[in-house]
Amino acid sequence: MSNQPFEGRQILVTGAGSGIGRATARRLSSMGAELILIGRRLDKLKETLPKAQSIGLDHSNQSELIKFSKQCGPLDGMFLNAGSYETGNVEKGDPAIFHHMIQQNLAGPWNMAHYLGPHLTEGASVVLTGSNVGIRAVPLQAAYGVAKAGVHMLAQYLAQEWAPRQIRVNAIAPGPVATDMLLDRVKDSLEPEQSLNNLKKVNPLNRIGQAEEIASLVVYLLGSESQWLTGAVIPFDGGAGAVHPG
Repeated sequence: MSNQPFEGRQILVTGAGSGIGRATARRLSSMGAELILIGRRLDKLKETLPKAQSIGLDHSNQSELIKFSKQCGPLDGMFLNAGSYETGNVEKGDPAIFHHMIQQNLAGPWNMAHYLGPHLTEGASVVLTGSNVGIRAVPLQAAYGVAKAGVHMLAQYLAQEWAPRQIRVNAIAPGPVATDMLLDRVKDSLEPEQSLNNLKKVNPLNRIGQAEEIASLVVYLLGSESQWLTGAVIPFDGGAGAVHPG
């Protein structure tokens, strides 16, 4: 098998300025893909891959996305990974947090699929980033969890809609991963070391994941070896679901 299996393929990655998006973009680039990097901060995208096409864009902003869609060429794949995280519960939580989580984690990938779907080539592959807290309820993560559960269902609906074009759509559901977003949250907690240990203990492997590990699954789903896999929501959380089933 060629060590450049994505050569000549145009792949779009959102949230490519850090974490899972950055790790995946770099892995795809090393395998020959031509990347379009999307994110809110253009400087961070340039740090990911200085030579790639980078576009500063908020995927929840429809007017920005409509403008981009008019100049976007054919796409052989998309990794719709961008999102953000805030805590809170339903009854006592701030409704503004819920609306923000829906906009950033669900409306964003919905918009990308709506406006860029016509640009996908026949046989393309799309991967969405959900979360294992979108599979089972975790205290103080209501808004984020509900939004990510919506992402999982969005992937399944898209898998049905785009099947006639042989376009596959799957969602990944990671557990805690050592990204800047998570590590900054831990650092800002009252007891950072204890907070990190608590995150590790939610799975039987007793550690948090690495962005490069998640990237390996995304690359597989975008590649030709997973051509009969679509409509799946794949937990990638160190076995947390086995200890705390949804």
